[in-house]
Amino acid sequence: MKKAIIITFENYQDHEVIYPYYRLIEEGFDVSIMSSKVGRINGILGTHMESDQSVEVLKDKQLFEKYLREYDLMIIPGGVTSTWEKLRQEEQVLNFINEFDKRLKTIGCICHGVQIIISAKITKDRDVSGYYTLKDDINNSGARFVDAPCVISNNLVTSPHYKYNTEWMKSVLEVYRSRV
Repeated sequence: MKKAIIITFENYQDHEVIYPYYRLIEEGFDVSIMSSKVGRINGILGTHMESDQSVEVLKDKQLFEKYLREYDLMIIPGGVTSTWEKLRQEEQVLNFINEFDKRLKTIGCICHGVQIIISAKITKDRDVSGYYTLKDDINNSGARFVDAPCVISNNLVTSPHYKYNTEWMKSVLEVYRSRV
């Protein structure tokens, strides 16, 4: 079975978690949500999702490797008010994203989620889209900011805003299919 993981935190941008979650299920993926805790997490617009994995599991080397083997696709949603600063301090999460990228597995990242991939050090020499206020951060990371609804750079698919969810997820799935 195809497996996807969404890495997010409390106060996520609802559209950027819910849409990919159900779109991936529709495509036949078993989808896990990983966050700061197991259980209910809330979006900024009042929806909630169930996180079935805690980022703490990535501290266990065996589970870290198991997750790298088992998951085929990763989604990193945004949310300007989410607790990204806390997630960016979780070294095991940054290492997981970095290693996922090294293995050329498909990563979809949207909006302020780009802050996480910058911290994971996977943006250098790539074309990357993200929310317009992050242009300097993207360029300063060694990437090239591209103002477009969806940007594909090898296995990384980025988008600046949830209004482009359809184009973004279509591209994420096309990149995934081209790699399996």
